[in-house]
Amino acid sequence: MERLQKIMARAGVASRRKCEELIAAGRVKVNGEVIRTLGFKADPERDEIEVDGQKIVLEKHVYFLLNKPVGYITSVTDPQGRKTVLDLMEHVKERIYPVGRLDYDTSGLLLLTNDGAFANRIMHPRHELDKVYEAVVKGRIGEEALMRLCKGVMLEDGMTAPAQAERLSYDERNRRSAIRLTIHEGRNRQVRRMCEAVGHPVLKLKRVRLGFLTLDGVPEGKYRPLTKEEVDGILSL
Repeated sequence: MERLQKIMARAGVASRRKCEELIAAGRVKVNGEVIRTLGFKADPERDEIEVDGQKIVLEKHVYFLLNKPVGYITSVTDPQGRKTVLDLMEHVKERIYPVGRLDYDTSGLLLLTNDGAFANRIMHPRHELDKVYEAVVKGRIGEEALMRLCKGVMLEDGMTAPAQAERLSYDERNRRSAIRLTIHEGRNRQVRRMCEAVGHPVLKLKRVRLGFLTLDGVPEGKYRPLTKEEVDGILSL
């Protein structure tokens, strides 16, 4: 048994708060009876739930890993008419949404699902899920800058948590370094801001790993479903 507003939110009716408003307004019925109690519980497998006379149907939970290219926004829709990551997944029938964000000019690993509990597990900082990025930055990044990234960098929204940073290579001709940075937080444009703060602005950025999930076998612009073992593995972290 689950709270009615939770079942409605899972079915994609609206946010949980909006679903509570619908219940309080008398617009929801369970087995033909109007329900106004926010604590009311129902069984989504056995009870018939209607909103404004329309029966709700719970979608099967689905999980996808996308190799996002640059030039797509991490959103379901965009009022400015820009391409979204869902434009790359037109064959998916379920109403999915991105888990977290990758900037318009950042590529790499992005998860999409319709399972709110799964999404919250990934995004909650308490679980300290590794987010691994490979970046090309301006200049020859030295040990001092790498150590600052590792210890934490003061940004306008506070000090970042300790991270892992290493230089992969240096292109002397173009005066740019390739680095790998592992963080656990999910602040807006965090990797770019961290590198800017230590004097090495990002020229190119790609997320290559999330927890134990990688881009292996997924070309840019393509996606694959997660296996049951992968989903269970994330939920068990």
